[in-house]
Amino acid sequence: MSLQTESQYDPDSAAKHRAKQTVINLALSLVATLGIVLVTVLVVPRDDSNRIKPVDYVAAATAAEDSSKLNLVAPSTLPEGWWANQAKWSQSSADGVKVWKVGFVGPQNQYVGITQAFDVNPTWVAMQLSGFEKYVYTYGGDEGWQFYQPGKNTDADPYLWVLEKDGMFISMNSTARPLELQEFAKLIEQELAK
Repeated sequence: MSLQTESQYDPDSAAKHRAKQTVINLALSLVATLGIVLVTVLVVPRDDSNRIKPVDYVAAATAAEDSSKLNLVAPSTLPEGWWANQAKWSQSSADGVKVWKVGFVGPQNQYVGITQAFDVNPTWVAMQLSGFEKYVYTYGGDEGWQFYQPGKNTDADPYLWVLEKDGMFISMNSTARPLELQEFAKLIEQELAK
């Protein structure tokens, strides 16, 4: 009788059974974990709204104009679907140049950044144009805009339009199309005519 009992108990068989059970338990725990993650992703609400809030650039420009007594470029009307995401006035800087910056975002997330600087010097202008090359573009505006694009090995927006007038430097760096830049150039020219 003891021979039959010994033959029924095989230690290798028990080890194989435990090893197989460990793999099955691992697979079941992975399925359970993936199920929990899937349910969490589907159930938890997500906020898909724009986290960047529009900025009241006209109010910021008015406040800066009151303190500086300068005429800042802040078009009161924008092309359809455009809004401001940045407005910043810097009156005291190490280089002595006063700078107004305002950024606009378009309906397809294109961007136009306008920089207006006062009392500029040739070194400051050269630093702004560093890495850019002039290109020829026909624009029907009255002002003397110059057109730049990034040079080789320069990581910058595809377009840079520059206007220098009466010791003032205005630039538009942009990911928008040239026709959209033309609209902004006209808005800037209207602001300068005030």
